[in-house]
Amino acid sequence: MSRELRDSGCDNAVEEVRRALSFLLPDLDGFWRRSLKDYACAIYDKGARGQCQVRDEAMIRLQKFVARIATRSGASLADAERASAQIADLPIIQSGPHCHLLIETDAFYTHLFSALGLVAHHCSWHICYSSSTVKFVEKSKKGPGWLSLGSEAVNVFGLSRSRMDPFSICGFNGRYRFTLSGQKGEPANAAVAKLKVILPERDFPSAAEAIKAANQILWRRSFPASLGLLQFDDIDVADLVAEHFEDKASWLSASFAGAGLFAKNILGASRQLNAGPWAGWVRQTTDFFWGMEGGRIYPLRLNDGFLSGGSDTSLKIRFEPESIAISLRQRKLVPNLLVTFLVTSILPGVRVLGGCRQVVYYPLMRYLVATALVASDDRDLLDAMRADERPGMWGHRVLRPPDGCPFLEIEESGDALEVAARYGGRPLEGACGNLASFTGDPLWAELSTHIRRRAIHPASPEWQWA
Repeated sequence: MSRELRDSGCDNAVEEVRRALSFLLPDLDGFWRRSLKDYACAIYDKGARGQCQVRDEAMIRLQKFVARIATRSGASLADAERASAQIADLPIIQSGPHCHLLIETDAFYTHLFSALGLVAHHCSWHICYSSSTVKFVEKSKKGPGWLSLGSEAVNVFGLSRSRMDPFSICGFNGRYRFTLSGQKGEPANAAVAKLKVILPERDFPSAAEAIKAANQILWRRSFPASLGLLQFDDIDVADLVAEHFEDKASWLSASFAGAGLFAKNILGASRQLNAGPWAGWVRQTTDFFWGMEGGRIYPLRLNDGFLSGGSDTSLKIRFEPESIAISLRQRKLVPNLLVTFLVTSILPGVRVLGGCRQVVYYPLMRYLVATALVASDDRDLLDAMRADERPGMWGHRVLRPPDGCPFLEIEESGDALEVAARYGGRPLEGACGNLASFTGDPLWAELSTHIRRRAIHPASPEWQWA
């Protein structure tokens, strides 16, 4: 089997990706020749959302969480309340970009795309989750530790390779300061020097905290005051998960952890999923939480009622609400992506907008949760999930200008919404570029093969929660 779509013998790999996307996400098919603005507006349309007591309680917790993050970002109490009201009225979160500087190419154009939809719906907040359990380097000189600016690869924090490779940006293992150093340790060009003046000069306890603080400054320089940025990461979500577990009456306390079989049923369903044509999409790299120590995260396994990291660590945490909550507060645990989506999307009923892999693995995560709900006969939440309309949509790397340079575009224009408007009139099929994140992905090559062989289709049981 070919590793990539572009090497598969297909005459047009991009067209094959479009066909596969339209096949799995039929609502997308009518937008390829329409404007990017039309598509952005559509994915921020309010859809049907199932309701039940568990979901209502989870939404109340999420609203309080959103208000707290907004206040922490410098918003007034009134603005924080507006953010809280928005997530309940229009339950949609951008969850595609990792925790990158705003002017990183993939992140910036995704934020512009979201802005098109948010402005069309007169929203006052851009609410986004940014994964921070990623390392400083994701591939050669790309990742949160690097920034391409003025045709130069810039070392954001001036870290050596030994300080980047083993660590996650959410880790509290030192002090982080923006240096934006080039190969010789100095600003690489005039654009870099200008950016360095803009970014905060103080130290931060983690790289993720530094990036979030910088993004607030960059956002306020580029976007109108009528649209605020509300960003949260995995450490923020850890506190939200802890709040669920600290309430003995919450669904997470009563059903997910402890003596029940819900968590074990999810692990069993995940093993079955990875034995079939959907293998690899929901990876079993860790069981619900990551262990964290010294800036590193490591996988944990659930055995005999305990989370442990094997022989390399002494960490052993009882898989029950109180112990998990304490360990989350102490930063010994960080929620994995499934738990993150459970408390920010699946339980409260929030649509998430993601990239080439999320559009597949998120519906499959919903399938795993639904399978466990069936086994535990939790009909109320199951029925609520079944009523959700378009719970996950393609919303990251939708806008991919071939020669865009975010920082220079912003400096020349001075108004990010003007830049967004220029791109908004382009047809979606042109604005999304060569879809390299899809065509270069071996999992998408396998998916397309399974679709051609009818091993995967919209009526597949695993896809019924998309």
